[in-house]
Amino acid sequence: MKSIVTLFFSIFCFLASAQVSPSSAKDYFEQGAFEKALTLYQKLLNNQRSNSYYFLRVIECHQQLGQYKAAQKEIETQIKRSNYPQNLVELGYNYQLQNQQIEANSYYEKAVQSIEIQPNYIYAVAQRFEDHSLIDYAIQAYETGLQKAPNDAFYYQLAGLYATQQNIEKMMERYLDYVETNPPYISQVMRLLTEYISDDASQSYNQLFKKVLLKKLQTQPNPLWNQWLSWLYVQQNDFKKAFIQEKAVYRRTPESLQGLINLALLAQEAQSYEMAISVFEFIIQNAKEPRLRIQANSRRLELQLEQSEPGNYKEIKAQYEALLEMYKLGVETVVLQLSYAQFLAFYDQNPEAAITFLKTALKANLTDLASSELKMKLADILVTQNKFNQALIYYTQIQMRVKNSTLSQEARFKAAKTSYYKGDFDWAETQLKVLKSSTSQLTANDALELQLLISDHKGSDSLHTALKLYAKAELLSIQKKSTEALTVLDSILENHKTDPIIDQTLLVQAHLYESQNQFTKAETNYLQIIADYKDDILVDDAYFYLAELYRTKLLQIEKAKLNYETIIFNHEDSIHFVEARKQYRILRGDTIN
Repeated sequence: MKSIVTLFFSIFCFLASAQVSPSSAKDYFEQGAFEKALTLYQKLLNNQRSNSYYFLRVIECHQQLGQYKAAQKEIETQIKRSNYPQNLVELGYNYQLQNQQIEANSYYEKAVQSIEIQPNYIYAVAQRFEDHSLIDYAIQAYETGLQKAPNDAFYYQLAGLYATQQNIEKMMERYLDYVETNPPYISQVMRLLTEYISDDASQSYNQLFKKVLLKKLQTQPNPLWNQWLSWLYVQQNDFKKAFIQEKAVYRRTPESLQGLINLALLAQEAQSYEMAISVFEFIIQNAKEPRLRIQANSRRLELQLEQSEPGNYKEIKAQYEALLEMYKLGVETVVLQLSYAQFLAFYDQNPEAAITFLKTALKANLTDLASSELKMKLADILVTQNKFNQALIYYTQIQMRVKNSTLSQEARFKAAKTSYYKGDFDWAETQLKVLKSSTSQLTANDALELQLLISDHKGSDSLHTALKLYAKAELLSIQKKSTEALTVLDSILENHKTDPIIDQTLLVQAHLYESQNQFTKAETNYLQIIADYKDDILVDDAYFYLAELYRTKLLQIEKAKLNYETIIFNHEDSIHFVEARKQYRILRGDTIN
């Protein structure tokens, strides 16, 4: 009989709890109806005493209602049931809410001390401190935990807490501790630290990070700290010091040159050509793989070209030919072949020699990818020689040879661009519509931009006269015939004043003027766009490029600030917004981290 009664009672309790909806309790709580929420959460807790969520909700409801004695009683009951140290934090916080800070601190300290005996509860205790914004105690909990039960996750948590405290040095230390045990997360931590590191070596955070790294190197020599120092110096555009650190890394780990390769490319991107050349030369001397030596040599020669006068081209050409003689034509030297063809066509001014060389190179035993890369360069050069039909044949071959690849999509785009140069706008537009959904975002954006240019302007004139001239000027620019391109653009501005392509023409012409150091003429064009096309989609471009012109070339800082300011306040959706805001703040003298 007794067992039947017990069973009946259990069923009754179950049915009673089943009628209590956790979602209803949550709704009441979020609405601030704490009495109703408390009633429901208390019922839920009574039937699931081990449910920590219900327990914390009950406590918070009591506290919201000012029922601190009831909250205390509930917490003490829970402590007796299960001696979880995180509940000591709750008891302490309940005293804190009553302005009894001494009692509160006593329980907080007991919670931290309990970690030494129960290290499994480190995270739970620390998290409970964080929930109540008790950052100092959360830090104590994690730091104590590291001594008793080292866990790399604690490093990451601690770094975030130190950041909240504005203890930047400790934050940096713990982030470095984290990546030491979790190398795959180094890029993530670098992104976090860029919020503090600037290109100014004298900035306090830069100095602090350098101090932390040097201390690491002194106490526990590790190539990782050299890598981090290299990264810091790169942020400061000090590639010479970064090179020293990367060489130190290489001496300790000679099996990899990747850090040096990355540094060379970064120096090149920053137009620190001499340093980039020095790094590539080091790679050439030390690389065991012929592939790396070939690539480094190719990059080195390209950089030398960037800094050379035509009188030096003969020597550079001899270096190209010596390397090709040494390594021969084939898959391994494709990158060198492409570089040499570019040199012949656009520096040596001998496109026919480049075409002949590439056709010879294509006779070697090549992979589909290597063959397609050479054909792409060949087609590009043929376009600059106005040999459009021949170029289209090669672009089509690439699309068939390496289907569904990024290279294939690029070839399709270039084929469309070639048809645009020819004046076959309808066919070009058809191809571009396909490319707008390209997997390559860059190709998709370029395709959309060109398609909009064609569709917006071909309808204004049945003969497409202005658009054909514009395309011709663009091709002349690619052919390095800037003077001829400017003349064609002038004819559009003079003879097609009502054509909607005028604003685009003014903008492109301004860029060409800048390339020829005709800065006053460029300024006039930008000002004309702003004056005559103030509601045009290109007006934010005009403001930005004018600001850049004032800042970098004409050195009229107040005018630069005024134009950046216009973008910030009137063109918030501009692609130039972020850079405009950055430059404006720098010119204004703000501290940029």
